[in-house]
Amino acid sequence: MSLRTLYVDLNSFFASVEQQLRPELRGRPVGVLPVLADTTCCIAASIAAKRYGVKTGTPVWQARKLCRDIVFVQARPATYVEIHHRIVAAVESCTPVGEVLSIDEMACGLMGREREEAQAIALGRRIKRAIYEQVGEVLHSSVGIGPNRFLAKTASNMQKPDGLVVIRREDLPHCLYGLKLSDLNGIGRAMEARLNRMGIHTVEQLCSASRHTLRRAWNGIEGERFHARLHGETVASIPTQRSSLGHSHVLPPDMRGPDGALAVLFRLLHKAAMRLRHYGYCAGALTLHLRYLDNPQGRRYWVDQARFTPHADTLRFNPVLARLWHRRPPDPAPILKVGVVFTELVEAHQATRDLFDPGDRHAGLNRTLDRINQRYGPNTLYFGGAHQGRGAAPMRIAFSHVPELQVESDG
Repeated sequence: MSLRTLYVDLNSFFASVEQQLRPELRGRPVGVLPVLADTTCCIAASIAAKRYGVKTGTPVWQARKLCRDIVFVQARPATYVEIHHRIVAAVESCTPVGEVLSIDEMACGLMGREREEAQAIALGRRIKRAIYEQVGEVLHSSVGIGPNRFLAKTASNMQKPDGLVVIRREDLPHCLYGLKLSDLNGIGRAMEARLNRMGIHTVEQLCSASRHTLRRAWNGIEGERFHARLHGETVASIPTQRSSLGHSHVLPPDMRGPDGALAVLFRLLHKAAMRLRHYGYCAGALTLHLRYLDNPQGRRYWVDQARFTPHADTLRFNPVLARLWHRRPPDPAPILKVGVVFTELVEAHQATRDLFDPGDRHAGLNRTLDRINQRYGPNTLYFGGAHQGRGAAPMRIAFSHVPELQVESDG
């Protein structure tokens, strides 16, 4: 009765959706790209492509070198979101989904007899079958079952693709010893290096470390929380507050000049501003990111930021972006990627208004723009600066964020 969480992790999700919808791709190595360009990288790879070493982040040139038969397709984020919701519904037909962690991961709490191992395994199998029958036979998932969400996620990663693994509390910590530190959620390269400096190089050494040692490693209470999760204890999640909101886009070759890049930046800005209002936030700072193609000068990035009294008014964001753009030094090479990020977010009802501009003069206009674009498509009404980029910067899906089609669709 020590099992409390069932974790569902879809395997090679974006690529599997493409193979489900395009049968001619099934069984083939597939790389999903944000844009069909040789200068970009894979944002997803099919199960067959992964066998050749192609993975998320692999550049196109390297993917071709690793697998000469690989097929590249352009991502369709809106389609992936729609399939995601169908998968959630399929899982819900078997058991309530406790939390959606990303577009391809979700956790379900086990209750009553479901905490018995045989019942939990039967539930995992029903979920797999429901996804096959209700969504698609190509959409494989790995199911992990454990005493808490952390260990259930760990179990889901231990057998891919199409696995079903149980971690029992009585088998801890020995059942984890075959893993690498980087296999555990929460241990990235920087944390692994920090643990190594403290003499912790294996999962066995990590499990043997005291709470105090891990507190020092994480430089705070999160180390004690990690220790508890690692040993099967249930740790309540800490509520998080959104700290930033933005969009970025890899430019196609014909948009890498200053005019095209700026138009796409305005498009990104307007999308981000609409999301800002939708979530009920104001922003106190705007950051502009530029990334250049490799060049003899060696300068690949440029970043600048402007701060202001928190607001959510697109008309007031436009000149801020223009000022940041004109502050940049001469471009050393064509612009490969652009991005805008709102930070210093505060909830709209808590924002302190400027003494000399106490009212939001454009609130009605912003509401009208948002309503029309949500109903008829995001490019129905737009500001002139985004005209050249209105067909660019399609929806993107971050690892921990499932886009809302109402405010992020491409129309």
